[in-house]
Amino acid sequence: MDILDTIRKRCSLKAHISGREIEVEKINAILEAGRLAASARNNQPWRFIVVQDRDTVEELTQAFSESNQVIEVAPVILVVCARAMDDVVRDGKEYYLFDSGLAVGNMLMAATALGLVTHLMTAFEEAQVKKILHIPADVRAVVATPIAYPLEASYDEAAKDRLTMRTRKDLKELVHYNRWRETEPA
Repeated sequence: MDILDTIRKRCSLKAHISGREIEVEKINAILEAGRLAASARNNQPWRFIVVQDRDTVEELTQAFSESNQVIEVAPVILVVCARAMDDVVRDGKEYYLFDSGLAVGNMLMAATALGLVTHLMTAFEEAQVKKILHIPADVRAVVATPIAYPLEASYDEAAKDRLTMRTRKDLKELVHYNRWRETEPA
């Protein structure tokens, strides 16, 4: 699959999560995509927790917002963690969070390319997630996502309606050339 096609078709599909088990090879491919992400000074501050134990997933649901209770159905919950001291913080910019986002982006694209659905979640009680997953005090639980096969026969079928509703701003609204408000290349 072409990378731009994967980027175009990736969307959050929390209403399309099935409980079907995911093959270990696919989970490992997603984790490998995260591992290969770029990071400031190659510090690689991210750490990944793969939650598959049903009792732990059930306990985690208590830490997530009501709108994110769909994690209970997913066969895998991926929690991405990071620690500031494992990376660069300069002039108040916390690169460990940016770097973790790069890893997450890679993993989302890998999951999409493998036909799996995801839904990024930040609406959770971090302290509770840390307690449940035994995450050290100096480590942040940054984001979580269920990883699952879609309820439908394919990812494309699951994403079809969502993608027809998606809007994106025109590049002219987003891009400046050489200086702010210069919307045409020199």
